[in-house]
Amino acid sequence: MLKYLTLIIYFCPLFLSGCEDTDILTATGAGIDAVKALTLSDKDVQEIASQAAQYSDQKNTLLPPENKYAKRLNHLVGQNLQDGSVKFNYGVYMSPEVNAFAMANGTIRVYSGLMDMLSDGELRFVIGHEMGHVMKNHIRKKIQLTYAASAVRKGMASQNSAAGDVARSLLGGLAETLMNAQFSQLEEKEADDYGLAFLKKEKYKPYDAVSALEKIAALGTGHSFLSSHPDPTKRAERLQAQIQGRALSIEENQQNIFAGVKAFLKDRFPSVYKYLIRLFQSI
Repeated sequence: MLKYLTLIIYFCPLFLSGCEDTDILTATGAGIDAVKALTLSDKDVQEIASQAAQYSDQKNTLLPPENKYAKRLNHLVGQNLQDGSVKFNYGVYMSPEVNAFAMANGTIRVYSGLMDMLSDGELRFVIGHEMGHVMKNHIRKKIQLTYAASAVRKGMASQNSAAGDVARSLLGGLAETLMNAQFSQLEEKEADDYGLAFLKKEKYKPYDAVSALEKIAALGTGHSFLSSHPDPTKRAERLQAQIQGRALSIEENQQNIFAGVKAFLKDRFPSVYKYLIRLFQSI
């Protein structure tokens, strides 16, 4: 059990459009140290995410396995997808909203409204995109930022001392800021790249990623999910360029830059290169 129990519900209202609504529910017994935010263990993050997922499932209509939406989702992705140490679990909320979100522990929830709008292949891209936010540690960073911001708040106290209950405290202006938080454009691109790579890895049609983003763009800039988020049309064009071999992913670009710097140092400054290699090996 965490010493300080913090519930963070990070909603990604449009899997690939910036994750607009962030519902933050924080529970604490005495206060939260800013240093703690930077040193959250994997166990801490998993506990926070698990509590958040449970809270979210209780507040929404999570469809049972025998429901047609749940059956469709299970048919598309199964229940045993895993990447590294992260085992993903999926569920559907009955709601007309065009919405989906991920938790840091691998929990992914998709709204029935989004499923109604997308084809099977496009929905697989949704899943891959959400997986990307988890695997690239985007949500973990949001948890750390929330811990750090909460550390400057004083007088946080439990509202319910009953054993087993979670104390809830809404953090005023801070909560308002977090509720309007969104992923950066770089984070969205990284999640898009992961989603595209997911389709390719599983032998699905990569162009489903492009058509999914184009359908989102068709909602129009006036749509609440898109008003302040990266343009899905441009993101679709970016993924299409990758599919056609005219562009590289964020990770591939980073690898090329690193390789270039490494080659430059090795050729021009061999002593510095050898020192850095020894330094990194010791770390």
